[in-house]
Amino acid sequence: MAESDELTNTWSFDSIQNSVMSMKERLLGVHLPMARQRCQLMMMKAKDSFRGYTGKMGQYYDNGTSKLRLWLGDVCLSTTGQRFRQYCRMTLSPSHLLLILAIVTIIYILATRSYVGHNYTIQYLPNDRSSFYVYPSIFRNPERDTFLYGNFPRDFMWGVATSSHQIEGSGNVHGISGKGPSIWDTFSRQPGAIRNGENADIACDSYNKWEEDVELLKLLGVKFYRFSLSWSRIMPDGTMATVNEAGIRYYNNLINALHEAGIIPMVTLYHWDLPQAIHDRYGGWIDEAIIRDFNSYARMCFERFGDRVKHWITINEPWVITQLGYGSGIHAPGIMEDGLTTYMVAHNLIKAHAKVWHTYNDEFRDHQHGQIGISLNSDWFEAADAHVADRMLQFTLGWFAHPIFVNGDYPETMKARIAAISRHQGLNESRLPQFTEPEQDYIKGTSDFFGLNHYTTLYVTENTVEDFQLPPSWDKDHNLAKWFGHNWPDSGSKWLKVVPWGMRRLLEWIKKQYNSPEIIITENGFSSSSAYDLNDLDRIAYLMSYIDEVLKAIDLDQVNVKGYAAWSLLDNFEWTAGFKERFGLFYVDFDDDERSRIQKDSAIFYSHVIRDNGFPNAGMTSSASNILVFYSQLFIGVLLWLSFY
Repeated sequence: MAESDELTNTWSFDSIQNSVMSMKERLLGVHLPMARQRCQLMMMKAKDSFRGYTGKMGQYYDNGTSKLRLWLGDVCLSTTGQRFRQYCRMTLSPSHLLLILAIVTIIYILATRSYVGHNYTIQYLPNDRSSFYVYPSIFRNPERDTFLYGNFPRDFMWGVATSSHQIEGSGNVHGISGKGPSIWDTFSRQPGAIRNGENADIACDSYNKWEEDVELLKLLGVKFYRFSLSWSRIMPDGTMATVNEAGIRYYNNLINALHEAGIIPMVTLYHWDLPQAIHDRYGGWIDEAIIRDFNSYARMCFERFGDRVKHWITINEPWVITQLGYGSGIHAPGIMEDGLTTYMVAHNLIKAHAKVWHTYNDEFRDHQHGQIGISLNSDWFEAADAHVADRMLQFTLGWFAHPIFVNGDYPETMKARIAAISRHQGLNESRLPQFTEPEQDYIKGTSDFFGLNHYTTLYVTENTVEDFQLPPSWDKDHNLAKWFGHNWPDSGSKWLKVVPWGMRRLLEWIKKQYNSPEIIITENGFSSSSAYDLNDLDRIAYLMSYIDEVLKAIDLDQVNVKGYAAWSLLDNFEWTAGFKERFGLFYVDFDDDERSRIQKDSAIFYSHVIRDNGFPNAGMTSSASNILVFYSQLFIGVLLWLSFY
């Protein structure tokens, strides 16, 4: 893409060196080589680049050490140098000299490790740090877009995220797993529902390759791993009548391995894969009966995993479940009843979330000592009129956040507009259901943290004419038009444009609206449509810029952000896009029966962001390390001269 070339020129680092360093670490991180000819060619290029790099580094080393040896030689031959050597040999025994030499050598090794590590991290950043912009030809507002160097808080949690349906597969590749079908298994069989008729029967086969996934997590150095449980894997028919011990054993193995690796499990109870049996029985989220069944499933999870899982998420992105699953019908279960069923589904999702939160709070919190929250998705909406942007945010994020984090009820603008439009449509009552006062008291405050999934930004403005015609819709209810900036960088997904500054503005809005909650960014990532782009500079630029906006929100706006999870660990089954749109830090070969994984450059970049806890003032760090290296070399040289001349 054009943005990649622009970034390479802007960053002021040698593109060959960047490619070489990435290839070197990539080769070290590959577990299974790709058998295809395209990857053989890639490895040949890597070897050529590596040879060129090692030759260049050897030349640099020879030049530097030659200068040091010449300088030490001059000192050794001088009269002062000879007297100093004689004095030291009279006062220091050989054992003392060897001890000092060992200590200084250790300091030298530590210093060079620090120096090389930081040098590698900052190869993606420019030498001139006064005014660095990641996207200089598009986003160059000095106050808004200038890159901020600094560290995140010491206790900041770095993580990565996946979901069960997208990576696990059915588990039946090497035997029968006992998993029941989900609505996405059924939906994927409908002609035209998924690109190229693809499905997640195998996906990344993480059901059988979970140990390898844990190794990838260790390679990244993440502090937590956010993954979801498959309801139909644990309860094939969605109820306590059928409990699949094989599924429980799979999750126990994964959770135990994470603990052994020092990685915190953050578990999502529901990430869209509703048991098909529940949908067949009473329509799934359309009916209030699901609140009881979802609570029984959650209680089972708390009982079986809660001794080791201390971070729970009830539901992932209820807006997507509601609008895409029951409004437009482009997601499972494929129901198209926008403006009617959608509001009832959202109503039940909120009440189900609150029920599960209270179950954990009343029955498990005292002895398991965990947290439980919800993950809500939202774009940032930019408008000339702040009231217009606020309306769009309330209809998107506030729809679910306002009841949970404010007062147990929907935002006033939603209630007023939908009620008024319902009257114009000849209805006796609002299409938006109402919470009773006891329900409001039960719902408000039912989240220990604010889980946020954010990817992109849109411009928004008010439509000039209200549309009261039937059929109703959520879009008619908010009556706002949305569009992307014409020059915003593309991704592999039509719905995702790169607009880093939207992240900071959304975080600040959440802080003001919801009384500065503890925020965990549970998803943020970039898609590419190229399957074999391992040198994924576009994703690196996205992660660099969006993570930096989080740093600005923390340091400059005092937003209480506690953690960040990149989406996603692996290329996976991306819902209706099938395997075309790839969000992974690790490439997965879906043409290979073994589903081999290969590290992308973005994985290397993210691992160093984690290691450095942000973007430290690397110039200062490197200078300090460089000084330490120089003096260590000097002392080692002097000690050797004293000992052996």
